Amino acid sequence: MIVRIMGEGQVKVDDGHLTTLNKLDNELLTEMERGDESGFRRTLGALLDAVRRAGTPLPDDSLEPSELILPSPDATLEEVREMLSDDGLIPG
Repeated sequence: MIVRIMGEGQVKVDDGHLTTLNKLDNELLTEMERGDESGFRRTLGALLDAVRRAGTPLPDDSLEPSELILPSPDATLEEVREMLSDDGLIPG
C-alpha cells in the first residue's frame, strides 16, 4: 500500500501492518468524536510514527497513486475532521 503523509511524501507499507494502523485509526476517530485534543495529538503522532517505521520512503521524485492520505503532524483536529469519511483514514 502507498501512503502519503501530507507535507512529507510517500511511503510504501506492507499490508501486514494494516491491523496495527487500523487500531490507531479507530483510536483517532474516537478521540476526534470526543473532541479530545491531547488524545488526538498523541494518537496522530503514533499513527504517523507507525507508518514511518513500517514503511519504506519512496523517492521524492516518485509520484505513485496513494491508497491512503494521512494528515501532517501539525494538522489540527478540525482539519483532520474535514479529511475523514465515515470509514476513517485507513480503509478497513
